[in-house]
Amino acid sequence: MKQEKITRFIHTEDVDRKWYIVDAKDQVLGRMATEIAKVIRGKNKAIFTPNMDTGDFVVVVNADKVRVTGKREKLKQYISHSGYPGGQKITSFKEMMKKKPEFVVESAVKGMLPKNRLGRKLIKKLKVYSGEDHPHKAQKPEVLSLTEK
Repeated sequence: MKQEKITRFIHTEDVDRKWYIVDAKDQVLGRMATEIAKVIRGKNKAIFTPNMDTGDFVVVVNADKVRVTGKREKLKQYISHSGYPGGQKITSFKEMMKKKPEFVVESAVKGMLPKNRLGRKLIKKLKVYSGEDHPHKAQKPEVLSLTEK
């Protein structure tokens, strides 16, 4: 008797969503962002489906204390454009950490998510705060341990 392979589709309302908290203090930005992107995407679950949102919520605290390695602190730049001629703005990593440290973590994670409708939906599950406090205590977030290698 031939065994058939069946693809199981999970409905989005059937997905068990958890909340995780990550302390960014003294964490390397890129390594932390990859782990967060995996959890938001749902790749750490057995029910992962590439075309569906099966991931969990992640709260990042102490975003102002994240670090980068090598010369990135001097060389990394954030480029934006207003759409008008000559409207390009270049901001260094140091300036961005002083002005908007949350944006640094958000953009690192956003770059690791799909560039489509699903990616725009997934990035909303990331909550980043520069200090220790966050308004998501009611969700009882679990601590997400990032693997140090």
